[in-house]
This record gives sequence, structure tokens and C-alpha cells, in this order.
Amino acid sequence: MLAAPVMPTHDAGSASRIRVLIADDSAVVRGLVARWIGDAGFTVVGTAANGRLAIEMMARQDPDVVLLDIDMPELDGTQALPRILAISPGVQVVMMSTLTTRNADISLKCLALGAVDYIAKPESNRGVTTSDAFRNELVERVRTLGSARGARRAPAPVSALAPRPGTPAPAPVSRLSGATTLRPKPRTVTPPKVLLIGSSTGGPRAVGEVLEKIGAATLRRIPTLIVQHMPPVFTAVFAEHLGARTGIPAAEGKAEERLVPGRIYVAPGGRHMKLAGGREPVIRLDDGPPVNFCRPAVDVLFNDAAALYGPATLSVILTGMGSDGTNGVRSLGDAGGMVLVQDEATSTVWGMPGSAAKAGLAHAILPLGEIGAALRSLIGGGAA
Repeated sequence: MLAAPVMPTHDAGSASRIRVLIADDSAVVRGLVARWIGDAGFTVVGTAANGRLAIEMMARQDPDVVLLDIDMPELDGTQALPRILAISPGVQVVMMSTLTTRNADISLKCLALGAVDYIAKPESNRGVTTSDAFRNELVERVRTLGSARGARRAPAPVSALAPRPGTPAPAPVSRLSGATTLRPKPRTVTPPKVLLIGSSTGGPRAVGEVLEKIGAATLRRIPTLIVQHMPPVFTAVFAEHLGARTGIPAAEGKAEERLVPGRIYVAPGGRHMKLAGGREPVIRLDDGPPVNFCRPAVDVLFNDAAALYGPATLSVILTGMGSDGTNGVRSLGDAGGMVLVQDEATSTVWGMPGSAAKAGLAHAILPLGEIGAALRSLIGGGAA
């Protein structure tokens, strides 16, 4: 996925514990991916030429991450996915497919069924062999998602499970990595004129849930702009899915398109979505270099919105790898806008929201299930 952040970090200690199952009908792809996974320090627990074999391996091998091709004989990835999740509900399944509209549609449906991410494969085996971008992205996906699975598997400390007789059980603690300080909320909240959403890994499902809980009636009051780290083709299909789910017109943003209430604009894959103008802002598309390893980048849109809308901006950072969005929400907060972020416990990866939260830039840190209602209240003139 070309738009995804690639951060070349390596922790040999944690990598060695990440167990990976590879399912792809191409022997060339299986061999290459297995070699890359091994070279990165992960453990390949099995390779499968079809979904049936992958399912058979699941119970025996208990992987942390499954790389699951969509098109396979006997049992394809879409048929195998629910059975894999039934065997191991917490496993991190990453769908792999070539960059076509059909495969983008299938991949997004798989995310709704429980897959956590997707990777766009080069169209040929030679492309797979020569694509450093594909290799780097795949390895980083395995590292991040496998580490997240390992953290969730880790047993609680004995002291937390068995308090000493006569002492009260410890209160539940919100699972936050590092200290966080909330930014003080503005004394007076300006009615928002635009809703901004930034997300990456795990984002398609999270964005859909948030918009659905805001509700069509509220979404019709202001324009909604979304940056989801996705490659070309995928973003157009993602917009279609959001439109079908919310009942609100949704499409990729177009150059010089004027923002109007009651529409959802998704940043096109491979291009930054910017804003320009005065009282009637319009979309500008930009092919400039990646920002935070990403194109489209959340920071690009959020910085423009801060300059144009000031305190009338309402924003949220959802699950995702990396730190894209942190500089953008700093600009939004400095301009008087509101910033909400998803909490760690409900994030697939607490990278983007965690970065903003740890920088003290969030006015509220909320579970995914509460974000939609909070945004609905703010758009309606209430408080989060």
C-alpha cells in the first residue's frame, strides 16, 4: 500500500516472538515472503497454497499474523477468513491482493468481517520480486501488528490477578502507553463548520463506525473530510462503502471542488488533499512528496483546515501506524479547534492517536464506541 507509513525500525527481541502464517497460491510469492519474514527476525510457522490448508495449520501453529491472499484455489481468502477468526479470534489477518477495483472492494469487505489490514501486491511475480516498497511495507505491517497481538496476549501480572487477602481488587486502569495530558478545552466552543478525520491501520472499519454513530441527520449539517492511508483505487471504493453505510453522498475529493455540507470527501490515494480559498474553501490536490512517509497525509489537510476554519474545526485521529496527524492537530488546537483521539484499548494500532495524545494535543481520549456520540454532540452545539 503505497500511501502507508514505512518506518524502518527493528527490535530483534520482539521480532523473534512474532509468528507468521503465509497463505498464497503462488509458490514464488510464498517463498519470497517467507524469506523476507525470516530475514526480519520473525518466525514463519507455515505456508499454505490455499485457504483450506491455512485453516488446517491455524490450530497447530497459533500464529500472531496471517498474510492471506484473496484469490486462491479450493478455498479463497474471503471464505477462509471467518474460519480462521473462529479458530483464533485475536489473530491479526492482513489481506493481500493486486490493485484492482474488485480486489479493493473485497479487501474492504474483509476488513468489515474482522481482517485488520490489507496490502496491495504488485501485479506480477516479477513485480513482487523487485518491489522494495512492497517488501518494506509487508515487514513493517508484520512487526507492528504482531507486536500489538503479543501485547494483548501477555498475561497480567500475578499481583493484579490475585490481590492479597483483605485488600480490595485494583481498579481497572486505562491501557495507555506512556503519560498523557489532555489539552484544556476552549472556554467557549465555536460551532464547527467542518469535520476532519485522520486514520490508517484499522481505520476503514473505525471510520465507518464513527460516521454511522454520528448519524445522517448530523452529518448533513457540515462537510466531512477524511484522510485514510490507502493506495489509489482503494480510496474510491472506500468512499462508496462509506456512502452506502451512512446514506450520505461520499466520493474522492476532486480538484477545485467546493465544500458543501452533507457530503463526505475522501483524500484520493497517492495525492495530498489540501484546502484553499476564503469564505468558500475548495479542494486542491497535490502530487508533492510524502509527508510522514504518507501521501495522502493527515497533516497536510489538517494544517490547511486550521488556517481556513480556525476555531470552527472539529477533528478526530483514529487508529493507525506512525505519527501522521500530530503536527496537524497541533495547528488545529492552536487555532482554537477541537481535537479528539481514539484510545489505545480500542485501537488496532495506537500510533497516530497515541502520538497526538502523548504530545498533550488531545482535548479528549475516547473509546471508539463513544467517539461518534461525542462528535454528534459537538456538531449539535453540545460538549464532548
